[in-house]
Amino acid sequence: MRKKTQSMKTMNLTGLKQIKAGSSMKPEIGKNNEVLVKLNTVGVCGSDVHYYAAGNIGDQVVDFPFRPGHECAGTVESTGEAVARLKPGDRVVIDPLIPCDPGDDACDQCAAGRENTCRKQRFLGCPGQAEGCLCEYIVMPETSCYRIPGAIPFDRAVLAEPLSIGCYTIRQSIPMEGATVAVFGSGPIGLSTIIPACLKGAEKIYATDKLDYRLDAAILAGAEWTGNPDKLEVAPEILSREPTGVDVVFECCGQQEAIDQAVEILKPGGRLILVGIPRENRISFNISSIRRKELAIINVRRQNGCMEEAIGLLENPDVNIDFMITHRFGFEDTGKAFELVDSYSDNVIKAVIHAGGVK
Repeated sequence: MRKKTQSMKTMNLTGLKQIKAGSSMKPEIGKNNEVLVKLNTVGVCGSDVHYYAAGNIGDQVVDFPFRPGHECAGTVESTGEAVARLKPGDRVVIDPLIPCDPGDDACDQCAAGRENTCRKQRFLGCPGQAEGCLCEYIVMPETSCYRIPGAIPFDRAVLAEPLSIGCYTIRQSIPMEGATVAVFGSGPIGLSTIIPACLKGAEKIYATDKLDYRLDAAILAGAEWTGNPDKLEVAPEILSREPTGVDVVFECCGQQEAIDQAVEILKPGGRLILVGIPRENRISFNISSIRRKELAIINVRRQNGCMEEAIGLLENPDVNIDFMITHRFGFEDTGKAFELVDSYSDNVIKAVIHAGGVK
């Protein structure tokens, strides 16, 4: 008897600011190291909204229709024969990066422990690489699936992906113990950077955002001082408190204005960590100031090996993070979720979509 083909529900970008429900074939395990996951919760990320509103991030251009989404958690439905860490019924959060297959010859980046810059990588919801997770089921390598401890609900679990970027961002900076830090942009990534910076011993954290409610969130995350660059001169205000400058600036909003402010407030020998994704293809620097101060500039590419650290933070009862989840939507309201995040409406920080109906 011929095997019956199953379909699944999907949500797809069909044009700029257009999301429509659709369907596709339910994926099947094709390799013995793969895991089939029934998705429960999907987080809406700023990069997803870039594709929704602009149709591209740099040279990564959407070919409509396209399924976005990369922050997700769900339940293992079945596993390949070689899968050893997971079993059906396990609750997992997904690392959306799919690097070189361990069975193939590793590229130079993976061989050097830099899976985040893998030459052959595929990333969920990235045009030209892999369809996203706004669907009912997904197949991923076992190495991309991390078991969720029982105390962590699915909603909080999807925060592991942005929080892992924050953890990796801190690893890329100078040691935090006793450091004076500025975080420009207090959206989900900026907040996910403040939290591990505090835990790693940052002495003072200054945070900015153009939305006052996000400044309130930055205080909850651990910032000591906040400022709105539309209402005050951020650089002079910070320098009045730190006359010699700050040790490190995490630029988490992708704005030229914030980059210029960062260069102004950094002390000689300081570090500028670029985390935000600009909508423009080019940014510029005051090279005279950078040269005279001997500033180091480091770009952060997603995360690298920090998912377990992020899950540990989510499990830590002393870490306050649930305030980041401000809105919840059913699967059928995915378009409303994207429009909310794109318009920064209703004090949104992180919107999550329930693909499976269980929180």
